[in-house]
Amino acid sequence: MSIEQARMVADAVLYEGYLLYPYRATSSKNQVRWQFGVLGPRGAAEAGIGEDSTLSADCLARAGTDARVTMHARFLQLQRRTAERLEDKTFTPVDELVVEDARWLTWDEAVECEQELATVRLADLTASAQHLAVHVPAGRDVEHVHDFTGSLSGRLVRRRQELSAVLHVRAQPVDGLVRLSLRLENDAPPQPDKDAAIGVSLIGAHLLLEIEDGEFVSTANPPDDAADAAAGCRQHRWWPVLAGPADESQLLLVSPIIVEDHAELAPESAGALFDSTEIDEILTLRVMTMTDAEKAEARATDRRAAEIIDRCDAMTPQQMQDLHGILRNPHSAAAAVAADPFALPDDFVWDAGSEDHPVFTTDAPWWDPEADASVAPETDAVMIAGVRVSKGSLVTVSPNRRADAQDLFFNGMTAKVAAVLSDVDGDTHVAVTLVDDPAAEMHDWYGRYLYFAPDELKPLPTEAQPDHREESRS
Repeated sequence: MSIEQARMVADAVLYEGYLLYPYRATSSKNQVRWQFGVLGPRGAAEAGIGEDSTLSADCLARAGTDARVTMHARFLQLQRRTAERLEDKTFTPVDELVVEDARWLTWDEAVECEQELATVRLADLTASAQHLAVHVPAGRDVEHVHDFTGSLSGRLVRRRQELSAVLHVRAQPVDGLVRLSLRLENDAPPQPDKDAAIGVSLIGAHLLLEIEDGEFVSTANPPDDAADAAAGCRQHRWWPVLAGPADESQLLLVSPIIVEDHAELAPESAGALFDSTEIDEILTLRVMTMTDAEKAEARATDRRAAEIIDRCDAMTPQQMQDLHGILRNPHSAAAAVAADPFALPDDFVWDAGSEDHPVFTTDAPWWDPEADASVAPETDAVMIAGVRVSKGSLVTVSPNRRADAQDLFFNGMTAKVAAVLSDVDGDTHVAVTLVDDPAAEMHDWYGRYLYFAPDELKPLPTEAQPDHREESRS
């Protein structure tokens, strides 16, 4: 079990939105921050000056007789940095402090906070709820700024307000599992305005849970025996997901951002950009387009902004190429070909109802169908309800997946299969033309098909199917 791996993903959640491109104080976009997981003071949401004062989520666990859960609360505490210039032996607040070739702006920073709240037995939580205090004291730090001669030129004063919240935790048996209900509530009293409200808010608030003598169960993709229990779970601005390695279920991230189970950071990402690790290349290129003056202004806001700019400026062509994207097979192959997902028997037929997912059948580049001679949509087949469906098969259309209202017009119509295709995500698609469509022959001629998933099609009885041997002789 690797809580450090889970903490890396949690950090991406924690700092999402901390800085927004182009990272300059004069950018209006960068002046509206802290948009995820903000736990505001009481009454802030109702007054329109802040976020809701509660975050809550239900999660599921398979618990042993001595199962216990350790809870870590993680969030950012706002830190207001005021730049002050020394004038006539008096420190005067200024918007910008410039000393030699360095500059600092008056700016809102943040301090990372993590507290291990408690380790509690699930059996005890079933008997009675627990209320765990979260507290961070107020603080004030002073950093003096000197010029090259060592003379005092100014200072940076950092102030933090006290934070106080309570995590309410209770457990309830349900369908052979344990439902753990978590609610984090800000204790701060109502505030007069937005600046005061964010000062006493917990920013990017989330939880990391570790379980002993048990395992957490996914509520996003629950196993069959947990589907009803998962449907009964309620979330309010928090979403629990399995964390850590994919083969472990002892860690849970309760996140203010919806992420997938066992999420991980791309190894190609050189560092945080605070605006989704999925678009590193785009943000890096945009940072590279900034003028020297814009970069200097951005560096003056926050050390993390300076780190981003320095990292982008020092990036090598190979590092930039690494960000250009990488293709990975998103599905694991069947156990029989786990060692080599591209090596499948020549006569292998995909079964849409099995746990196997289509992958290309040679070691040719799997993103380039033309490079793989074994990929032949006009002869490939898919099993639907025990019937082999391929080009020429007749099926009844029964759309059930997409939101396109036009698909509903085809419900119940008979269609002829033109090809069976697999995409790079490992999904199977069946291309068809409608038998009763007067333009079907023309659509087939220039390849304009309707596409459906195998479970949206019903094979017609064998006696209704065309004789492919007759077609081939003709």
